[in-house]
Amino acid sequence: MKFPAFLFSLFLSKLADQILLFLVPLVVFQVTQDVAWSGYAFAAETFPRFLSFPVCGALCDRVSPLKLLRGSQIFRAMVCVLGVLGNEALGGIGWLVGLSAVCGVLTTQGMMAREVMLPQIAAGHGFDKVLAYAQTADQTGMVLGPLLAAALFAVWPWQAAVGAAAALFLLADVATAYWRRGNPVQLHEPQGEPGHFLQPVKTALGHVLRLPGLLRLTVLTAGVNLMLGTTLASSAAMVTGLHQRSATYYAWLQTLGAVATIVILLGIIRGSFPLKRMGVAAYTLIFVGGLLTAVSTSHWGYALGFLLVIGFDKMFSIYIRIHRQRIIPAKDYGKTTGVIVLLNNLSQPVAGLLVGAFASAAQTRMVILALCLLMGAIGIAAALAHRRGAATSP
Repeated sequence: MKFPAFLFSLFLSKLADQILLFLVPLVVFQVTQDVAWSGYAFAAETFPRFLSFPVCGALCDRVSPLKLLRGSQIFRAMVCVLGVLGNEALGGIGWLVGLSAVCGVLTTQGMMAREVMLPQIAAGHGFDKVLAYAQTADQTGMVLGPLLAAALFAVWPWQAAVGAAAALFLLADVATAYWRRGNPVQLHEPQGEPGHFLQPVKTALGHVLRLPGLLRLTVLTAGVNLMLGTTLASSAAMVTGLHQRSATYYAWLQTLGAVATIVILLGIIRGSFPLKRMGVAAYTLIFVGGLLTAVSTSHWGYALGFLLVIGFDKMFSIYIRIHRQRIIPAKDYGKTTGVIVLLNNLSQPVAGLLVGAFASAAQTRMVILALCLLMGAIGIAAALAHRRGAATSP
């Protein structure tokens, strides 16, 4: 069914998106020489993609996800070109920030469209394997994107690097078209939903509260994201500050985290793991990793904890996505997943704010330990709730 072409499209799209994410804070800092403006620019390009999940998910239940996917890739290429032309005509770094913010929303739309399509593509092929392949392509693009962006920016101005991103978006759409031409799977046509524009959100929240197990899965994912956000927000300070390692060491640690993720995903592809065991193992190892990052006095212990948190996050993601696909009705899959992703990701900025509020190394370790214990408490409460539900069900 030419599935490699679908994965190649996902890889190219992620590669281009990571180029834009890398360029914005770097270019803004070089122009302004102000870290604060670089941070504001990063927030401006990422906040819209964060808020647009429920809207993009609802659209996938009203419009063909394939059309939305292809449209997101073509429009991202167009926005990149228009942003560069606007900069050349009128000047100003705002064009780069603006085009990246618009592309961020379109990236969310493409991501949600793929999320809705994957269960249909995987019919008869093993959803866990298909998800692992997709996560591997996505993670590979995430690793190589910043490296490619840095190489392009070293020899070209940022406008040319954005042009390269536009070309990658177009190539991603060509790969999608090639995949669809040889794909025999009949994709479901969305039926839409009557009512006002908030109706999809209302329907999604109703599913989260009423469908058996869905609220528990959402809370568990929020706990994992809390630990992940804490680790990502504090890692630079912990590595270069408390453990007195160099920036090069920190860069290699980040790279090893991405490599560990890919190795774990390849293990899922080649192996056969019971779903429940996969979820329990991933959640437990992320918890252990969080404890190590909080209590280790050695940089080796911290590095091991970091790799456990980063590496097993995607395994837990596969466990959650398979469960969600089994629970959520197909006609409401887009809108419900969009709202759940938004709810799950709220814990990451909260973790970042908590880490930022406690600036010293000793305080940061206590925050990491407290949030790790909270994650453990969430896991125990969810397990007890699941056991109680299983005991009372007929």
